[in-house]
Amino acid sequence: MIVGGCDLGSTTGKAVVIIDDKIILGNIVMATPKPAVTAKMAMDEAIQNAGLSSVKNLDYIISTGYGRLKVEFANENISEISCHAKGAFYVNPSVRTIIDIGGQDCKAISLNERGATLGFEMNERCAAGTGRFFQVMAKVLGCGLEGIGSSANISATPANISNQCSVFAESEIITLVNNDIPMSDIITGINRAVASRVSSLARRAGVADNVVITGGCHGNDGLVTALELSLGVKINKLSVDPQFMGALGAAVFAMEKFKAKAGNV
Repeated sequence: MIVGGCDLGSTTGKAVVIIDDKIILGNIVMATPKPAVTAKMAMDEAIQNAGLSSVKNLDYIISTGYGRLKVEFANENISEISCHAKGAFYVNPSVRTIIDIGGQDCKAISLNERGATLGFEMNERCAAGTGRFFQVMAKVLGCGLEGIGSSANISATPANISNQCSVFAESEIITLVNNDIPMSDIITGINRAVASRVSSLARRAGVADNVVITGGCHGNDGLVTALELSLGVKINKLSVDPQFMGALGAAVFAMEKFKAKAGNV
């Protein structure tokens, strides 16, 4: 049995192939203006890494993410909420809360002991609390995303960042820089401001003890530390790259559906 999952996010495309329960990740590709093109690029990477020759080698494929309706080679599509939940639970069945911080939105998902979604909250109306917000702040500071996420820039005296809107926050950061506020204080303030917003989202969805982060911001040590402080819980690490949880969940759904289909034949 060979199945696949393709996740078309707002900024990147990811794909996963599962061959007899073995998980094979593709490479992260930057999103193009056409989701169908991004989907092919992402799936081609996964197919190559799996040692396959064509998408036709796959028995079943499910797409997810913003561009999921444009994936021509997918048998069906499923929402990213369901796929992130399915992927994280597949990797770690003890997961009860998922915080997904993507390029243009952030989500909080609560699961029960069977991996079913109990509730979720989503912010998709502005850039606050998303990867895009961090990109803008990193550009203003000239430190790159690696600087924003570095544990070396975690400070005990964070600057107060009162604005969540990226436009107003940019002006606020410029003022702090001009006032000679240390870079680490500003960066910690940024991470705590985002953590505060994301934590509010997570509490509305429901926060349990086992919390994980999916999406591109999982590697931001400053944000993880700020979230742990804000939520009062330990953020656990996933054994599979968290950026692939949506694609993995789609592949797991594909595996389940193909098995069910084969069993009904």
